[in-house]
Amino acid sequence: MNIGEASEQSGLPSKTIRYYEDIGLIRPERGGNGYRDYAATDIHKLRFLQRSRGLGFSVEECRQLLALYEDKSRASADVKDIAETKLAEIDRKIRELSQLRRTLEHLVHACHGNDRPDCPILEGLSDGG
Repeated sequence: MNIGEASEQSGLPSKTIRYYEDIGLIRPERGGNGYRDYAATDIHKLRFLQRSRGLGFSVEECRQLLALYEDKSRASADVKDIAETKLAEIDRKIRELSQLRRTLEHLVHACHGNDRPDCPILEGLSDGG
């Protein structure tokens, strides 16, 4: 199938599919005319990549996961290690975002939001306080 059909079936834009090919995540066959010819296995890999990226895995982590997926002698512990590392990263980001939210919430509550020029939000941003 051509890239348009692959895009439709995988749910990924053609540009993303070309990028994944450029970086070696997928390797579709080429027809006699030189056009890409995507097989069902390529579509499966594209969907795998889409789900992996949707869960926050980096391109390099996706490469590792795809290699493990294709390695039938893999140890599931290797896959779990990657997933646990990602989970810890997500937890760290959630903590950071929670702190950002508390800080901004404090600044918003300190601001009267009236016609006066003094603004605790701007003061907090300017002095880091």
